[in-house]
Amino acid sequence: MTDRQLHEPTRLVLTALADAPRHGYAIIQEVLAISGGHSRLSTGTLYTALDRLLQQGLVRIESEEVVSGRLRRTFALTGQGQDTLAQEAKHLRAAATEAERRLGAFRPRPEGATS
Repeated sequence: MTDRQLHEPTRLVLTALADAPRHGYAIIQEVLAISGGHSRLSTGTLYTALDRLLQQGLVRIESEEVVSGRLRRTFALTGQGQDTLAQEAKHLRAAATEAERRLGAFRPRPEGATS
């Protein structure tokens, strides 16, 4: 993976898989929980992301089973996926720290004050 920042759906999918393997519906529910209900992945977005992550070697298929006549795949992070997510967390932490530093340096003038 490159040093480029991950797109939010990709970051959320990797985060959802960071602590345990999950199948598609469970990933969608976990993303909803992680984002505090702000990000809802459609199944199309999820499986497009998972296909890309499989090709990039960031996730793997942990298991496959037939449930109610349909194939259910469970996905897990690979070592490379863990490293990529850790690097992304580092980038986000640095950006947030800098934003907080700059906001702390900004001191609004009292109303009516002139310079």
